[in-house]
Amino acid sequence: MSVSAILSIDQGTTGSTCLVVGEDGSILGRAYSEFTQHFPRPGWVEHDATEIWEVTRRVAREAISAAGDADILGIGITNQRETVVVWDRQTLEPVHRAIVWQDRRTTAICEEFKGAGHEDEVRRRTGLVLDPYFTGTKLTWLLRENPELRARAEAGELACGTIDAWLISRLTGGVVHATDPTNASRTLLFSLETAAWDPYLLDLLEVPAALLPEVRRSSGDFGVTMGDALGLEVPVAGVAGDQQAALYGQGCWSPGLAKNTYGTGAFMLLFTGDEPVPSAHGLLTTAACARDGGLAFALEGSVFIAGAAIQWLRDGLGVLGSASESEEMAASLDSNDGVYFVPAFVGLGAPHWEPEARGTIVGLTRGSTSAHLVRAALEAMAYGTLEVLQAMEADSGVAASELRVDGGAALNDWLMRFQAGVLNIPVRRPQVVETTALGAAALAGLAVGVWPSAEDFRGAVSEADSFEPDMTEVHRGELLAGWHRAVRSVKLWAADG
Repeated sequence: MSVSAILSIDQGTTGSTCLVVGEDGSILGRAYSEFTQHFPRPGWVEHDATEIWEVTRRVAREAISAAGDADILGIGITNQRETVVVWDRQTLEPVHRAIVWQDRRTTAICEEFKGAGHEDEVRRRTGLVLDPYFTGTKLTWLLRENPELRARAEAGELACGTIDAWLISRLTGGVVHATDPTNASRTLLFSLETAAWDPYLLDLLEVPAALLPEVRRSSGDFGVTMGDALGLEVPVAGVAGDQQAALYGQGCWSPGLAKNTYGTGAFMLLFTGDEPVPSAHGLLTTAACARDGGLAFALEGSVFIAGAAIQWLRDGLGVLGSASESEEMAASLDSNDGVYFVPAFVGLGAPHWEPEARGTIVGLTRGSTSAHLVRAALEAMAYGTLEVLQAMEADSGVAASELRVDGGAALNDWLMRFQAGVLNIPVRRPQVVETTALGAAALAGLAVGVWPSAEDFRGAVSEADSFEPDMTEVHRGELLAGWHRAVRSVKLWAADG
């Protein structure tokens, strides 16, 4: 007898993962593939949107095949946020490479808007800061640089969207052009107050309304796949940006619950409930998913580079054969010996927001080895997480009692123990760390009836491992003093530029 299941598409920054999730929470099929990263200039990061579609389509088919006779009732999509694609509505061909969330080319545009006094109003409406991280200024740049594209956009010939909207368009053969509030809230174009595209922001960022997708509920109707896309015709029934999907997958739909995802970057979200909570400590206010898949809100802090630092040590410097070697290398040292790595390759995110910062390693001596670099990269993830959590506690007035974690680097036991020590609270890791994909599956499964409620979904998920803090206050203080000194040096370098 076949098992009811959901196909979850997790389209990330460096690759696409597809899972077939059974109604009992088991993973019936899994497939993954990386795709090409393009760096046309320093600080610029691009993806080929067609390659993303082709890779995602291939791994989805592989996961479906691996799941055997599973009865796939719907599709959930979760995605790298802030990355923007512009495509022809008729041909579904991209008109430019996707500009990735890590891209910093719009720093001058952000400074232009700040200099004109718009930042406070933008933050009030969107919960975001004026930073190149977000989608809106990428569209501003693209349409300023290409007057022909602007004319076509204003004529309604082009469509744009974050990666979820791009995949929905391709899956449905262009029938549906839609996104959800969690992705829309990352664009600098979406009002948290009205839960709609904001005419003031569209005018400010010079973005034609005709380009934009319809905003639909995260758990609901996003059309039906064309048979030739994946070999089956099923509804796309759940959509959420990767970090909000992970928040949902971790069961954080009650105020005060927080999770951190260690992926390319590290992203912490604290669920705040039905009303947006403004931040006074460098965090973002963003849309999230309520228990029933409707609109709710969260505070978010983003560390732009986390696992990508390990990837750089592997691919850029060749000090690692694989990312999995990092745990043993870090554990081979009794101490960091004063070596700190601030991996600000694309600027510093929350709570610093310094777009001109760049990656810096300090404290090197003749005794420093590749193991020191690897350990410093892992430690940086933990320090950045602490800074964000402290800001969240200050904004919300609630002290965290634990941190729920997921993402690829969460499989590193050494890092999780170190993280618990630095935070001085338990760190809890689920048996399946792909909670981003699980969250998207849950949202879709609610819409098509695989799980009657969010609690039923959580009941099907395995228990978590727990890492308890075991670091002395003195040692913690020494480590953090070194980290803060390293961050100050990075900010000084940026200011002197």
